[in-house]
Amino acid sequence: MDLAYSLEENPKIAVEVLIGHGECHIIAETSVHLYYEDIEAIVERIAGNVQIDYVEVPQDVQLAKNQKEKIRCGDNGIFKGMPLTEEETQLSYVAHQIYNKYNSDGKYILDKDKLIICQSNAKNEELKEVYPTAIINPLGEWTGGTDVDTGATNRKLGSDMGEAVTGGGLHGKDLSKADVSVNIYAFLKAQETGKPVELCCAIGDEEIDGKPYSEIVEIAREFIQKQGGFEKFAEWRIILR
Repeated sequence: MDLAYSLEENPKIAVEVLIGHGECHIIAETSVHLYYEDIEAIVERIAGNVQIDYVEVPQDVQLAKNQKEKIRCGDNGIFKGMPLTEEETQLSYVAHQIYNKYNSDGKYILDKDKLIICQSNAKNEELKEVYPTAIINPLGEWTGGTDVDTGATNRKLGSDMGEAVTGGGLHGKDLSKADVSVNIYAFLKAQETGKPVELCCAIGDEEIDGKPYSEIVEIAREFIQKQGGFEKFAEWRIILR
């Protein structure tokens, strides 16, 4: 997504990625051409030396017409925003703290005072020194990485840990797609109001929640930029206050 937005202001793109065991399969349905060399550099930086299978096709012609004259809602759905809980805020802090030292796979659960840390490529005794009351790697130490837990773009890892920003394709689609922008907008409104927010929309809608869809897209764009781009947003999903 970050590469596409560096090439066009409003690209229309949806990307699926399947990676594991030395191979990375990528399919991009896109309005902007992505050069293989740039794709290769991104994959190598994130995943190391893997064999890349990249397929690029144009966006569906009928769907593209929906966005030809102006930015309209690019998907159907019901989207829910939830106020961040204190547990989610604490959990986000824990995740950031751990990732500063162990920048690999990890999952964390906080239920009241019960903290469970499942972290790859880390020694249990080292984590225990920092989190003496936590349950550390209940099944033992593990290596993690793409050859242990293979997966796809929308596998929903980070969002397992909270309700705040979840849903399909958040970091694999452009901002015209409702499951990106409306999801983010609902999350932000829930933080502002302190109440759950539920919004529904249909493809082609020009207004949602009393706002032009183009305005919702710009709100989501600003939010993504503040996170440091789509890649950084995909790393965390749960946002610190």
